[in-house]
Amino acid sequence: MTAHSAIGAPPVVAHGGRLDAARRLYPNAPQPWIDLSTGVNPRAYPLPPLADDAFTRLPDDDAFAAIDSAARKAYGAPAGIDVVPGGGAQAFIQMLPRVFPARRVAILGFTYAEHAACWAASGAHVDTVETLDALAGADVGVIVNPNNPDGRSIEPQDILSAAAQMSQRGLLIVDESFMDFTPERSVARFAQNESLVVLRSFGKAYGLPGLRLGFALCSRARGAKLRAALGPWAVSGPALAIGARALADDAWRANAARACAGDAARLDALLIRAGFHIAGGTTLFRLAAHPQAARWFTHLAARGILSRAFAERPDWLRFGLPRDESAWARLAAALESVDGG
Repeated sequence: MTAHSAIGAPPVVAHGGRLDAARRLYPNAPQPWIDLSTGVNPRAYPLPPLADDAFTRLPDDDAFAAIDSAARKAYGAPAGIDVVPGGGAQAFIQMLPRVFPARRVAILGFTYAEHAACWAASGAHVDTVETLDALAGADVGVIVNPNNPDGRSIEPQDILSAAAQMSQRGLLIVDESFMDFTPERSVARFAQNESLVVLRSFGKAYGLPGLRLGFALCSRARGAKLRAALGPWAVSGPALAIGARALADDAWRANAARACAGDAARLDALLIRAGFHIAGGTTLFRLAAHPQAARWFTHLAARGILSRAFAERPDWLRFGLPRDESAWARLAAALESVDGG
């Protein structure tokens, strides 16, 4: 998952959510599998009934206007900021190197590896850096905030200072895929700044990653270039309709934030009791450290529970939130097993 210095095509990035691979590796594991390898809200937004024409017609201007209005309000984006919808934050991560090419890219690591992989594939020289000041001087800087996988959080003013330090032609990309439950820390409201592009993911907080919906918030000039690269129908009609409804539902989002915070505390208690050290995370995932993390990964997988391991950090495991009481009970039982520790 780690970013790295490279020029040219990088290796394939490992991701969470690969239940198909887990089933092949552990064919005797009990069913159903419990997927704790992703940072997705286990209580998905309830799907509203959709009009037939969401499926039978190309999305029209009204559908895009509705998602714009809902996303703008949810993310605190005032007039003057372009809110560009696309097929998930990942779509923008892959597109940005083509729309805004760069020779030198600095990424605040250790973090989500797709940023480095996509910039390296475009021919850029990618460096992982440890401080915000080290981003200055690069053509493009990348910050994931809150960070995946350790939940590191950077104050908005510090991010704005980093953007100001970028060269006149520099660009600071702030990936806020896990920001929905801590909106006060977002820099989305400052995205009219030509030095900023802010990415937001819909699927994680709303528990609907299969919908493939995300946004880039940026200046009108940068937004025009992204829209031209995306083409006229970058998001499906069903995704627009569901996204507009969910983003406008402030009460659901507030309740989900409280529920996930409670689940995160409950998960911490289970992991600490099993001998893990909580190394960080957000309310959608927890990062736990253990000297026998690899053994724990295998132990849990053999019991049909998939966590997220990191080849570059062999003492880390990341855990998402269990979906229901049955999943909580299975996880608790597995963590209490003597042969796992």
